[in-house]
Amino acid sequence: MAAVQAPPSTRPKIGFVLSGGGSRGAYEAGILHYIRTDLAKRLGRHVPIDIVTGTSVGAINAAFLAATMGDPQTQAQQIAAAWKALRIEELISLKARDLMRAAKMMLGGDPPPPAPGSFRYGGLLDTSGLERFVIRVIPWRGIEKNLRERHLHALSVSATHVGTGHTIVFLSSGEPVPREWSRDPFVRHRAARIGPRHVLASAAIPMLFPAVKIGDEYFTDGGLRQNTPMSPAIRLGADRLLLISLRYVGKEPKVIQKERTEAYPKPLFLAGKALNALLLDHTEYDLARMQRINLILEAGRASFGDRFEEMMNHELVRLRGAPLRRIQAVHIRPSEDIGELAADFVAQGRMRVTGVLARRLIHRLAEGEARHESDLLSYLLFDGDFAAELIELGRRDAAKKEDELAALFDVDTRADAARTGTMKA
Repeated sequence: MAAVQAPPSTRPKIGFVLSGGGSRGAYEAGILHYIRTDLAKRLGRHVPIDIVTGTSVGAINAAFLAATMGDPQTQAQQIAAAWKALRIEELISLKARDLMRAAKMMLGGDPPPPAPGSFRYGGLLDTSGLERFVIRVIPWRGIEKNLRERHLHALSVSATHVGTGHTIVFLSSGEPVPREWSRDPFVRHRAARIGPRHVLASAAIPMLFPAVKIGDEYFTDGGLRQNTPMSPAIRLGADRLLLISLRYVGKEPKVIQKERTEAYPKPLFLAGKALNALLLDHTEYDLARMQRINLILEAGRASFGDRFEEMMNHELVRLRGAPLRRIQAVHIRPSEDIGELAADFVAQGRMRVTGVLARRLIHRLAEGEARHESDLLSYLLFDGDFAAELIELGRRDAAKKEDELAALFDVDTRADAARTGTMKA
């Protein structure tokens, strides 16, 4: 199979949009694994991924993809192996002193002052292990290398500015970043050499994980305002999008609905639902808006001729800072409720947890929610075996969309090979 190189201007740019959701992010790794293996075999080549945008755990996955984009042959195996190697005790400290500290803060106590040189502050949980994992596993120098060698067009990660509540979109691009980004007063963009702090800031689940300091400012989870970063991908030039979200939408059995009603007063149950409301995406709204724009552009061309878009966008750039374009998109989301999967996983005793206190705490988290779903726990269950289950779910869901994915990646890459040379897998 041929490994695709830099995107020429003559073909559509393809963007990956990765959502947030804590340990649910293994699902995204499963979709990439399917694309780099089964779909690549069907097409006879590795597909191009030009722009990657991510929020929260999607930012971690996005940075990993950007850093390994020059090696599509092993990219999927690398990210799947990293997820499958996880152990929650190595990422989140669950010792007695950590629980005492969290309990004190929940009762109104102040968090300990940051140590000299530390870039973390607050948070109920000690996530220093997660930070070491992110720094160690992602080959950070590969991001700039792949941008420079044009294996990648751009990377963005979104975070929330603690002081203002505004979304800050950090951008690393192989080309100059547009000066006009958005007229939305609550969204700003910053050109940056994206590194561990930007990603950890984007993935700092509010209240649970410490805020992260970048420069003189603190940032927390980007999912508070922009969990599915479609807009950055489009503004960076994507013509086609693969959207991956982490929320199950489907008809629930009556027994589950009854359990939710009974579990309503439980604080942990409410905490899980609050995180869902804060962090899990509203992709349907964004997709519907994009489809309406596509229809308007098609109707305008049919009514006023081929110059309709050009004439309209001439004025729109002045008014809103960016033109409107028709975007082709494929959306993949879980076909099963990940909260339910987390509850089943814990109930079956399949966790890789050795510490007695940690095991008791995890079971307590599960018991504090509904019997057959653990939304809060599903954000924190960084367990390799649970990740493997979500990876397989992602692969199955991607397989159901194989024809749509093949059409999305149906671009002529011969010009790429002619311009940059072809590598054989």
